Amino acid sequence: MDQDIRNAVLAYTGSAAYKPVKPKVIGERLGLAGDALELARKTIKKMIKAGDLEYGPNHMVLPMQPGHAAREGIAAALKPGVPKVDGAPSATDKQPGTRAASGAKSVVGTFRRIGSGDGFVRPEGTPAATGRDSDVYVNKKNAGDAASGDIVRIRMDKRTGYKGKPEGKVIDVVERQTNTFVGTYLEEGGQGLVMVDGGVFTAPIYVGDPGAKGANPEDKVAIEMVRFPSHMREGEGVITQRLGASGAPGVDTMAIKIEFALPGEFPPEVLEDARGQAERFDESIPKTRTDLTGEVVATIDPVDARDFDDAISLRRIEGGHWELGVHIADVSHFVQPKTALDSEAYDRATSVYLPDEVIPMLPEIISNNLASLQPDKVRYAMTCRIEFTPEGVPVGADVFKSAIKSRRRFTYEEIDAYLAETGLVKASKSSPPRQGEGAAPGKTPTKANAKRATNPLPNPPPAGEGVKATLTPEVDALVADMFELAMMLRRRRLERGALELNMPEIKVDLDKDGRVSGAHLETQTESHQIIEEFMLAANEAVARNLRDAGLLFLRRVHGAPDPKKMAALTAFVRDLGFQVESLENRFELQKLLGEAHGDPREPALNFAALRSMQRAIYSPEEEGHYALASDCYCHFTSPIRRYPDLTVHRLLEALAIGKKPVQDEAALFAEGDHCSDREHRAASAERELTKVKLLNYLKDKIGLEMNGVITGVESFGMFIQGDKLPAEGMVHISALTDDYYKFDRASHSITGFRGGNSFRLGDPVRVAVASVDVDGRKLDFRLLGRGEGKRAPKPKKTSGRPPKGRSDKTGKHRRKKG
Repeated sequence: MDQDIRNAVLAYTGSAAYKPVKPKVIGERLGLAGDALELARKTIKKMIKAGDLEYGPNHMVLPMQPGHAAREGIAAALKPGVPKVDGAPSATDKQPGTRAASGAKSVVGTFRRIGSGDGFVRPEGTPAATGRDSDVYVNKKNAGDAASGDIVRIRMDKRTGYKGKPEGKVIDVVERQTNTFVGTYLEEGGQGLVMVDGGVFTAPIYVGDPGAKGANPEDKVAIEMVRFPSHMREGEGVITQRLGASGAPGVDTMAIKIEFALPGEFPPEVLEDARGQAERFDESIPKTRTDLTGEVVATIDPVDARDFDDAISLRRIEGGHWELGVHIADVSHFVQPKTALDSEAYDRATSVYLPDEVIPMLPEIISNNLASLQPDKVRYAMTCRIEFTPEGVPVGADVFKSAIKSRRRFTYEEIDAYLAETGLVKASKSSPPRQGEGAAPGKTPTKANAKRATNPLPNPPPAGEGVKATLTPEVDALVADMFELAMMLRRRRLERGALELNMPEIKVDLDKDGRVSGAHLETQTESHQIIEEFMLAANEAVARNLRDAGLLFLRRVHGAPDPKKMAALTAFVRDLGFQVESLENRFELQKLLGEAHGDPREPALNFAALRSMQRAIYSPEEEGHYALASDCYCHFTSPIRRYPDLTVHRLLEALAIGKKPVQDEAALFAEGDHCSDREHRAASAERELTKVKLLNYLKDKIGLEMNGVITGVESFGMFIQGDKLPAEGMVHISALTDDYYKFDRASHSITGFRGGNSFRLGDPVRVAVASVDVDGRKLDFRLLGRGEGKRAPKPKKTSGRPPKGRSDKTGKHRRKKG
């Protein structure tokens, strides 16, 4: 540990003016850069492990001294309605620890501007379960040139503002979310203007003389902001690209790609590198690989998959034990370190799966051919062979380079049909949809939605013939055994406390011309569970092997949720009417999620639970994976589409040949941050484009009626999601003209004064599309009445106390169980 850096960090964080920030920011404030900055980050993390410092919310670094202003500020910020104190040295301070002359309290948080021009700041460290209770109001005159999404510092005023909220003034934009925007071009008074999408700015941005870049009125364009707008001055930008006419096919996708700075075509040198790999590959099996081409191996993927990066083998061995083989495409054979392919793969870090386009991490000559485990072809793999007892307990695992030949490519639909034909699963049974990683936040795409293409159904059974009849005896036995072991592993995983949130994803349906024809919620069935369980088992086995070898590696980390957030979540679900003990107990949370399945309040509960947890990230830290109830976990199974998996493969190869790999913890932290950020960007882009495509689909369907469920209730109205068409829109409280409605936060409902009519979270309703603002990304519904289905139970008045016979402190029944 560098003693000079350690002393500097202690002096900086011990200052009375210190504001909790992340390790990287501390290093930057100390004037460090490059290798010195990485060393500072590494040193700070070691100091935290040694007890010299402590993590606060969102990995903010706290000093250990009791009574320190920074610690008190964090505690205050975690109370609903109280902003976090920020006495940090500003960027203009000449040395760390110098208090601002005014001595005024300030807050750092994320700015959000509304249609009036006013804004709100969500303080850093605010528990998600408290909703917008902790937001600080900022009048438009005091918002400066802050844009929605910017990280800002505000000075707190003594007076209160909008609806009694604390009020503040923006004094500094700490970090811009972006300088590139997409919007609709228009002309007025001989000037070119752009109205930026998403309601980021309340007024158009001046972009110079008309017709720049060949733009015509109503075209979508990309602009670079030159001067951000404020209450005192207009914004100014420059058009960098004309995308096309608003609403034209593909323009919405282009707009999102630019808005989120997604990668484009592969550079020529990367394609050249990939072609060279193709020329050198001849399907021969070198002595350095174990020949498994004689084993019964199969793949299970979505019907439209184009790349196959995992295959399964399974057999019974001595003593009734299971021997599971998880064979993963050996991408590391084709993507060598310090090559053009490797550099580009690292920069992208992940494939991006948009509704109508895939932006791959690797060129298709690698991902869809050389490294794709296609049927009846010799392919290189990295095999993880795991031995389980007859009860499904892992007793050992080997990882080695191999060559395989898949006997059969299955689709999920075929496996589900087989399970129904054989009676292993009832034909009508459908498992709840779940997120891939045990519903952990920040998940990467699951196999079910990560490989979209246009391939026809492979190996379709003849008319009138079931799937089982098309299988060879050995493949038939393989599928039956896979189901048996997978369900055994799933039961064991749930018994140890793994969490599964019912958070189905929206899948946009496209016609042959690429236009939206509708949308549906994706569900996962037993066929998905088979593959998921085997992938989870392989990821854990590989992580344990690397840990036991004493190696540093990129883990998939999902830290335990903040106790204060779980306390807030506990109060929230009690307000919904659920009788629960403290949800700090993972088994109590697991039980609640199970009991809520099929309940009309389930979407709101799952969303609140998700927001109460940390986001899963890549890091070398040994924090474990909370949602999976795993103390050692990494990503190994998808190197075609995730760069962290590729780094793990390279470590395994070095371990196999006895070569000591380079171990640089600071570099691993940097890689983890980069890959986590790229993953978050990809997920945000997919989510936003799905919303835009749904709005484009609905813009000419004003009056369309549908059933829906109330997914959120706020003082200004209700959020409602359609059932068959899963679009979420709002019914503003002013649109409820039959009565004057009052919002009740405790019961998450709005109630009419005269008639007593009420609408609660989870209630079924009937709505019609009232208005669609594609550019503003807003959908408004008109309430038609009650919908079909069961209303949400009326919450019992619990006053935030635990139910009778339970203790909030111990999480155990006071009474003896009968």
